Amino acid sequence: MGAAQQPTYPDAAAVDLAVDRLRTSPPLVFAGECDDLKEKIAAVVRGEAFILQGGDCAETFAGVTADNVRNKLRVLLQMAVVLTYAGSVPVVKLGRIAGQYAKPRSSDFETRTIDGEKVTLPAYRGDAVNGYDFTEASRIPDPQRLVDVYNNSAATLNLVRAFVTGGYADLRQVHTWNTDFVRSAPAGRRYEKIAGEIEKALEFMKAIGADPREFHGVDFYNSHEALVLEYEHAMTRIDSRTNAPYDVSAHMVWIGERTRQLDGAHVELLSHIKNPIGVKLGPTTSPDDALALAAKLNPANEAGRLTFITRFGSGKIREGLPPLLEKAKAEGLNVAWICDPMHGNTFEASSGYKTRNFDDVIDEVQGFFDAHNAVGTWPGGLHVELTGDDVTECVGGGEMLSADDLNQRYESVCDPRLNRVQSLEMAFLVADMLAAGRKRA
Repeated sequence: MGAAQQPTYPDAAAVDLAVDRLRTSPPLVFAGECDDLKEKIAAVVRGEAFILQGGDCAETFAGVTADNVRNKLRVLLQMAVVLTYAGSVPVVKLGRIAGQYAKPRSSDFETRTIDGEKVTLPAYRGDAVNGYDFTEASRIPDPQRLVDVYNNSAATLNLVRAFVTGGYADLRQVHTWNTDFVRSAPAGRRYEKIAGEIEKALEFMKAIGADPREFHGVDFYNSHEALVLEYEHAMTRIDSRTNAPYDVSAHMVWIGERTRQLDGAHVELLSHIKNPIGVKLGPTTSPDDALALAAKLNPANEAGRLTFITRFGSGKIREGLPPLLEKAKAEGLNVAWICDPMHGNTFEASSGYKTRNFDDVIDEVQGFFDAHNAVGTWPGGLHVELTGDDVTECVGGGEMLSADDLNQRYESVCDPRLNRVQSLEMAFLVADMLAAGRKRA
């Protein structure tokens, strides 16, 4: 089978030039960092840690600013603090960031009515491929954009590393992460209570002379869907330590629901690289499908190598997930399980906006936890599309956003994201689920 969901470039020579440029560019991440993440995910497989994976549905080049990167990092740090403190579990912090510029589409074309006439153009596949503006020139796939992906990912990672090592991720900043906007919400006030308890604990530790490195920074990793194969191939290098191939565009890459064909090019590529990898599993996935993917992608059954990211929808997860968990458990698969409660719960509001209901999102997470608790496996993580900004893209939550509110600040170029208040609400609800599961255990 060929490569699914690939752009059709009009100029093959231009593709070769872009790929050649990428092949000689420095790595964005290092193989040793990928190995460190793999060890942390192995702890998730053993039920000793929890993954928080979050970020934009589709990053944009225009969104690579210090404020945007800081805001996304801030909400992820806040969520991680809540999950760690209220859920009593170590959290692996994994951004959906610095590379999430390409998106699969259900159709190669998009049709709109303009001045009474229907106009059909190539679908927007993310800034990695073409432009969002609905013009013929904008929608032509341009391989130079792959070089732009590299440059913008490098800039984003540089900012993230500066923030997490330069004091912003210090636990003593827990209060400053809570802006006036978030503090005014119920979840923000609950967060402030936790922040106060953490601050008191830190003062005690300081008084007795304890000041561990972990208080002053965090290990933060990046990930994206490995979709455009020209880019992922060009960013795959041989590690000088091990002579093994790593995709140095991200610490972790995953295969999407639309590209997980066992004999497809995406599965083939990721079966060879040594990064930790993920696979999205939707409601059409059978237990045998999951086993076959595990055999192809992780034949040594190495803990930390493979993560299954489930995306069933709130109405299907309680029926569809348990058979996969039972089969994987019976076969002794070393795999981490993460819940993506976003992609199976998308619908079009009466106003025409694509949206998600916060209650559906939380219900899918609860179904994920219920299934794992019933089977006796570990609900290992959460994969969320979110932003650190005050957007209005998902309905519901403590702010009670309605379909009529969506036009206030709908900024996503693809799928709707949780805003920072909804993200913090989710963290508290998931922390409660984690704490309840630990009590049962």
